[in-house]
Amino acid sequence: MNATKGSPHGTNKETARNLLDVRIILAVLWVAGMLSSLNGDTYRLNDPVLKSSLANIRSFVMTPELLSIAALMFVGSIFMSVLTLTMKSNLSRWANRIIGIFYALCNLANLVSAFVSRSAGYELVWATGQLVFALLVVWYAWKWTNPEG
Repeated sequence: MNATKGSPHGTNKETARNLLDVRIILAVLWVAGMLSSLNGDTYRLNDPVLKSSLANIRSFVMTPELLSIAALMFVGSIFMSVLTLTMKSNLSRWANRIIGIFYALCNLANLVSAFVSRSAGYELVWATGQLVFALLVVWYAWKWTNPEG
């Protein structure tokens, strides 16, 4: 049966496959969250409210600092998709938990802000999508137990 020595629960191939499956799922979730953000941005390009914010003619002003924070959040998802596949399992698991919670909180704040400010419907859809992907990252990372087998 090619069972793992000392473990009646599976084979070496199964353990390696399960470890790879969780890593791939997490990496894909990070990419999906990033693509959701990117797609929301393409909608915003045609939004008159955003255009006036960028032109600094509304009460909310889009500053270079805010754009830099948005860029960091965006590139963070890209880095996490790669790091999830390349870091040691235990480190990857904890990084996904911690950074996933941070992203979930940021996305929740974004969703609440969009809801309170009565943003366009697409804002609520994309903010909800981003929150769901972040929560799924946290859930899969938490479910991923004993990654070293």
